[in-house]
Amino acid sequence: MASSEQNEVEEKGSLISGLLDKAKGFFAEKLANIPTPEATVDDVDFKGVTREGVDYHAKVSVKNPYPQSIPICQISYILKSDTRMIASGTIPDPGSLVANGTTVLDVPVKVPYSIAVSLMKDMCLDWDIDYQLDIGLTIDIPVVGDITIPVSTQGEIKLPSLRDFF
Repeated sequence: MASSEQNEVEEKGSLISGLLDKAKGFFAEKLANIPTPEATVDDVDFKGVTREGVDYHAKVSVKNPYPQSIPICQISYILKSDTRMIASGTIPDPGSLVANGTTVLDVPVKVPYSIAVSLMKDMCLDWDIDYQLDIGLTIDIPVVGDITIPVSTQGEIKLPSLRDFF
C-alpha cells in the first residue's frame, strides 16, 4: 500500500511540477515580448566655454510605446576620446517620457580644462575631437521595475574657430 501511495504522490508532484514549468515558460515569454522604450543619440554639439571647462550637449530621442508617461530615474553618461574617459556624470530625475510619443532629452556634458588640454594632440591634427559617447537611460516601468536602456554613438565634434566667436 505504501508504494501505491508513494506512486500517487510522485504522479501529483510530477503534474504540479509540469504545471509550474508551463506557467514559468508562459510568463517568461510574455515578459520577453513586452515592448520597451527605444533611444537614439541624434546629435552631439559643442555648446560653449565656461570657467569650469568646455560644454557639449547630446540630444537623445526616446520613443515611449506605452499609453502612459514613464518616469526617468536617471541618465548616466561617459564621454571617451581615443579610448580615454574625458567626462562622466549622472543626471538624477530628469523628468518623464511622454505617453505614446518621442521625448528629446538634452544631456549636458562638461569637459574640465585639465582634460581638454590633454586632448590637444588629437585636436591639432584635424581640429576636431573623435569621441564615443555611452549613455545609460534608467527608467521605471510599472510591474517590470527599473531598466536601463544603453545608447552609444561615435563621431567627431568639430571645434569652433576664432571666426565662430566673432
